[in-house]
Amino acid sequence: MEKSPIKNKVNLVFIPVSNLKKSKEWYSRILGIKDGELHFDHLFVAEMEGTGLILDEMPMWREENGELPRLNVPAIQFGTEDVHASYKFMKENGVEIVTDVQHDHFFVFKDPDGNMLMVCED
Repeated sequence: MEKSPIKNKVNLVFIPVSNLKKSKEWYSRILGIKDGELHFDHLFVAEMEGTGLILDEMPMWREENGELPRLNVPAIQFGTEDVHASYKFMKENGVEIVTDVQHDHFFVFKDPDGNMLMVCED
Protein backbone atom coordinates (compact mmCIF):
# COMPACT_ATOMS: atom_id res chain seq x y z
CA MET A 1 0.00 0.00 0.00
CA GLU A 2 1.28 3.43 -0.94
CA LYS A 3 2.14 5.77 1.95
CA SER A 4 -0.45 8.52 2.36
CA PRO A 5 0.77 12.09 1.87
CA ILE A 6 -1.83 13.17 4.46
CA LYS A 7 -0.56 13.50 8.03
CA ASN A 8 -2.31 11.66 10.86
CA LYS A 9 -2.67 14.97 12.70
CA VAL A 10 -5.70 17.20 13.25
CA ASN A 11 -4.59 20.79 12.63
CA LEU A 12 -7.85 22.66 13.26
CA VAL A 13 -11.52 22.15 13.98
CA PHE A 14 -14.23 24.47 12.65
CA ILE A 15 -17.33 25.31 14.67
CA PRO A 16 -20.22 26.92 12.75
CA VAL A 17 -21.48 30.08 14.45
CA SER A 18 -24.21 32.55 13.50
CA ASN A 19 -22.69 35.66 15.10
CA LEU A 20 -18.91 35.78 15.21
CA LYS A 21 -18.66 38.57 17.80
CA LYS A 22 -21.09 36.96 20.27
CA SER A 23 -19.61 33.50 19.76
CA LYS A 24 -16.07 34.79 20.25
CA GLU A 25 -17.13 36.31 23.58
CA TRP A 26 -18.97 33.13 24.66
CA TYR A 27 -16.15 30.74 23.74
CA SER A 28 -13.57 33.07 25.29
CA ARG A 29 -15.49 33.01 28.59
CA ILE A 30 -16.17 29.26 28.56
CA LEU A 31 -12.73 28.11 27.34
CA GLY A 32 -10.57 30.90 28.72
CA ILE A 33 -9.44 31.96 25.23
CA LYS A 34 -7.29 35.05 25.63
CA ASP A 35 -6.45 35.93 22.02
CA GLY A 36 -6.93 35.06 18.39
CA GLU A 37 -7.09 36.48 14.89
CA LEU A 38 -10.00 37.58 12.72
CA HIS A 39 -9.87 36.63 9.04
CA PHE A 40 -12.09 37.38 6.01
CA ASP A 41 -14.84 38.97 8.16
CA HIS A 42 -16.25 35.55 9.08
CA LEU A 43 -13.49 33.55 10.84
CA PHE A 44 -12.00 33.76 14.32
CA VAL A 45 -8.87 31.65 14.80
CA ALA A 46 -8.65 31.13 18.56
CA GLU A 47 -5.30 30.86 20.31
CA MET A 48 -5.45 27.33 21.72
CA GLU A 49 -3.20 24.69 23.22
CA GLY A 50 -2.87 21.73 20.85
CA THR A 51 -5.36 21.45 18.00
CA GLY A 52 -6.56 24.81 16.73
CA LEU A 53 -10.12 26.08 16.89
CA ILE A 54 -11.85 28.29 14.33
CA LEU A 55 -15.24 29.89 14.83
CA ASP A 56 -16.73 30.32 11.37
CA GLU A 57 -19.94 32.02 10.19
CA MET A 58 -19.64 29.67 7.18
CA PRO A 59 -21.13 31.85 4.44
CA MET A 60 -20.15 29.26 1.80
CA TRP A 61 -21.79 26.31 3.58
CA ARG A 62 -25.16 27.75 4.63
CA GLU A 63 -28.37 26.10 3.46
CA GLU A 64 -30.38 27.74 0.67
CA ASN A 65 -32.62 29.34 3.31
CA GLY A 66 -29.54 30.81 5.05
CA GLU A 67 -29.61 28.26 7.89
CA LEU A 68 -26.30 27.52 9.54
CA PRO A 69 -25.06 23.92 9.60
CA ARG A 70 -24.75 22.52 13.13
CA LEU A 71 -22.78 19.84 14.87
CA ASN A 72 -25.64 17.54 15.88
CA VAL A 73 -23.37 15.07 17.65
CA PRO A 74 -20.50 15.83 20.04
CA ALA A 75 -17.73 15.63 17.45
CA ILE A 76 -15.36 17.94 19.36
CA GLN A 77 -14.07 17.17 22.85
CA PHE A 78 -12.49 19.68 25.24
CA GLY A 79 -10.27 18.39 28.03
CA THR A 80 -10.46 19.05 31.76
CA GLU A 81 -8.67 17.87 34.87
CA ASP A 82 -11.95 17.93 36.86
CA VAL A 83 -15.12 16.98 35.00
CA HIS A 84 -17.37 17.76 37.98
CA ALA A 85 -15.92 21.26 38.47
CA SER A 86 -16.30 21.84 34.71
CA TYR A 87 -19.92 20.68 34.79
CA LYS A 88 -20.66 23.02 37.72
CA PHE A 89 -18.90 25.91 35.92
CA MET A 90 -20.98 25.37 32.79
CA LYS A 91 -24.24 25.23 34.77
CA GLU A 92 -23.32 28.40 36.70
CA ASN A 93 -22.63 30.15 33.37
CA GLY A 94 -26.02 29.23 31.92
CA VAL A 95 -24.65 26.79 29.35
CA GLU A 96 -27.24 24.34 27.98
CA ILE A 97 -26.25 20.92 29.31
CA VAL A 98 -27.28 17.89 27.21
CA THR A 99 -26.15 15.09 29.56
CA ASP A 100 -25.20 14.74 33.18
CA VAL A 101 -21.63 13.63 33.88
CA GLN A 102 -21.42 10.18 32.29
CA HIS A 103 -19.28 7.37 33.72
CA ASP A 104 -17.68 9.95 36.03
CA HIS A 105 -15.72 11.04 32.93
CA PHE A 106 -17.54 13.32 30.42
CA PHE A 107 -20.63 15.40 29.66
CA VAL A 108 -22.16 16.97 26.54
CA PHE A 109 -23.31 20.58 26.20
CA LYS A 110 -24.51 22.99 23.50
CA ASP A 111 -23.07 26.31 22.44
CA PRO A 112 -25.43 29.24 21.73
CA ASP A 113 -25.91 28.02 18.13
CA GLY A 114 -26.94 24.53 19.23
CA ASN A 115 -23.68 22.78 18.34
CA MET A 116 -23.14 19.74 20.56
CA LEU A 117 -19.72 19.60 22.20
CA MET A 118 -18.13 17.47 24.91
CA VAL A 119 -15.94 18.00 27.98
CA CYS A 120 -13.93 14.95 29.03
CA GLU A 121 -11.58 14.44 31.96
CA ASP A 122 -8.00 13.80 30.81
